[in-house]
Amino acid sequence: MYLKIWDIINIYFGVVFIPDGKNDGHVEHLYREKTDKRILKRNPWRDYRLHITVLILVVIAELIGTIKIPITKDVAITIMPLIYTIILGLAFYLIKPIKWIGRKQARIAEGAMMLFIGVLIAKLAVSSGQSISLIFDMGPALILQELGHLATILVLPIALLLGFKKEAIGMTNSIGREPNVAVVVDKYGFNSPESRGVFAIFIIGTVIGTIFISFLVTMSLSFLPLHPYAFAMASGVGSASMNAAAIGPTLAAFPGMETQIEAFAGFSNLLSFCVGIYIVIFVALPLTEKIYNWLEPKIGKDSIMPKKEDE
Repeated sequence: MYLKIWDIINIYFGVVFIPDGKNDGHVEHLYREKTDKRILKRNPWRDYRLHITVLILVVIAELIGTIKIPITKDVAITIMPLIYTIILGLAFYLIKPIKWIGRKQARIAEGAMMLFIGVLIAKLAVSSGQSISLIFDMGPALILQELGHLATILVLPIALLLGFKKEAIGMTNSIGREPNVAVVVDKYGFNSPESRGVFAIFIIGTVIGTIFISFLVTMSLSFLPLHPYAFAMASGVGSASMNAAAIGPTLAAFPGMETQIEAFAGFSNLLSFCVGIYIVIFVALPLTEKIYNWLEPKIGKDSIMPKKEDE
């Protein structure tokens, strides 16, 4: 698996230390001491049942390993251990007899993922540094592949046919990660239809984004005769978790090019995160609005979103 077991153990068992509030320079608050004591007493990072459960799921996924399902002689679907851990974790959350995994543990795990992503980014940064000359040799290819951010606009007609109105602008201008959400909310307002659309994509991408992109990369590796560097650059969509999920099948398909693939994937993801927001502001969002204004009168249907009652 792309993230090794011992990396998870070393990060997951970290403890968050909270200052006592006496000499930290902050202004005293009436409830601060009581709140600090409550947090120290019930430190969420000390939920060892959750950590042990995660460790067991990782061990199970590693023991299962990578599974290849052949479709034809030259085409096969690769299922990575990441998929098993997501499915098993979801099952543990939904199964009622397992009472020690609930909403509280889900919030703790969400915070822990930020630490995991830090390790992944550091590993990709090291790989990028090792192959920096190779990255420079690629020239404008790394910049031109950023035009892939505009591909989400292609599904705007489908959103209109499904009955979405201005929500479609927020849904289709980008993949809907944190920087994209900030741009849409800042431009249209928090309670606007466009913001509801981008938040819907953000939530869906958070829940099933890694699973979707893992299968998408697997199918692309089987059917598209592209260079490994192209798949590596395409995995850098501006989301660290999706980037990690996309790298796994690519590394499995080209095991002898691990360093180069990690380098291109990491640099492309960083470029997408930094440059992608400007593409959304100056190109994708205005283009989505123009296409919406052109298509909506022609193929738009009655809105499927509930209307707010006048106060």
